[in-house]
Amino acid sequence: MTMTDPLSDALSAIKNADKLGKLDCKVEPASNTVGNVLGVLHDEGYVDGFEFVENGKAGEFDVDLAGQINDCGTVKPRYSASKDEYEKWEKRYLPGRDFGSLIVTTSHGVMTHYEAREEGVGGQILAYVY
Repeated sequence: MTMTDPLSDALSAIKNADKLGKLDCKVEPASNTVGNVLGVLHDEGYVDGFEFVENGKAGEFDVDLAGQINDCGTVKPRYSASKDEYEKWEKRYLPGRDFGSLIVTTSHGVMTHYEAREEGVGGQILAYVY
């Protein structure tokens, strides 16, 4: 199996395991970006927790699922969004206003678009979840 985008593969594995009703999921390979996105998903309540496990290669994450994900995925290409453009991308990727979150990477770290709007920073849109 070839892996071209670790973040996309991780979110797809999480979504599929959640739809099957599983309580945990294994995500590999681990990366800083995947770990930061999992941190945002944990803060927003979509996953109960996650733990990095060293496996002698790149490592993996064991993710405890909360059963809260309806859909999630990556945004390709990773569009740049200024602090005033988040509503445009919210309309495109989320089903309703104030329902779900866009996950963006900014100069202040990886966060939701709500936090980025409060801090007044723009960034690149990585993923969506609702």
